[in-house]
Amino acid sequence: MSTYFCLLFSSLLIYFGGFVNSSRNFRTDFLQELPTPGTGPHFDVAMNTNFTGLVGKTVHLICKVKNLGNRTVSWVRHRDIHLLTVGRYTYTSDQRFEALHSPHSEEWTLKIRYAQRKDSGIYECQISTTPPIGHPVYLTIVEPETHIIGAPDLFVNKGSTINLTCLVKYAPEPPPKMTWSHNAEEINFDSPRGGISLVTEKGPETTSRLMIQRAVPNDSGVYTCQPSNANPSSIRVHVVKEEHPAAMHHGDGSASFVRSASTAPLMLVIVNVMFV
Repeated sequence: MSTYFCLLFSSLLIYFGGFVNSSRNFRTDFLQELPTPGTGPHFDVAMNTNFTGLVGKTVHLICKVKNLGNRTVSWVRHRDIHLLTVGRYTYTSDQRFEALHSPHSEEWTLKIRYAQRKDSGIYECQISTTPPIGHPVYLTIVEPETHIIGAPDLFVNKGSTINLTCLVKYAPEPPPKMTWSHNAEEINFDSPRGGISLVTEKGPETTSRLMIQRAVPNDSGVYTCQPSNANPSSIRVHVVKEEHPAAMHHGDGSASFVRSASTAPLMLVIVNVMFV
């Protein structure tokens, strides 16, 4: 009996000894390879993840990596899973793309020259851990926009004020010059007609307001707002006589008829009729 217990005790020692050694090996070979939380390579999630660029201009996508060690940082485009850069090297034939990194800096930058609309989308900054870890950023490429409020048609009564407001958005800088024209001829603010004024407020969104007092039928026509660094926008102005019916045609295929009410000369009755 004592022999049996001796054998059983020896077996248990061997089993648990092997388990202890296995556990020790597991900790040594695997767990110690895992970085202590906060000490391994990781992204600075406080960095901006939404970038906006202008068509034709240069865009910089930036990600910040801490405790990189001997790992490398890459940029991948999600649209086609295309590897663009690895470290400071560029891995694409599109010469508009370039990897930027200053020694000892935590910032890794993807530079895109002459940005195009098709460049919009998701890009991922990756660290070469096993498996790799990534940090997506979102790029939107916009084009300068010019828009006149009320376009394509504006109807005003004879004798009232024509008030046109032109908005310019997404321009690389406020337009150095804003030009207004009437029927393809630049408006002369010193003309004998008089009563013409222009107020322009420049900023991230530039506003230019053209006002023409005491409108007459000759003021009808196409007005165009032309920023010096963006596409133009136009509107057709119709000066109507309040005392006579006037069909007001709109871009949606409808028409408005304006009549003067005999009992209330200043009141306009507007009826919308859809053309079939």
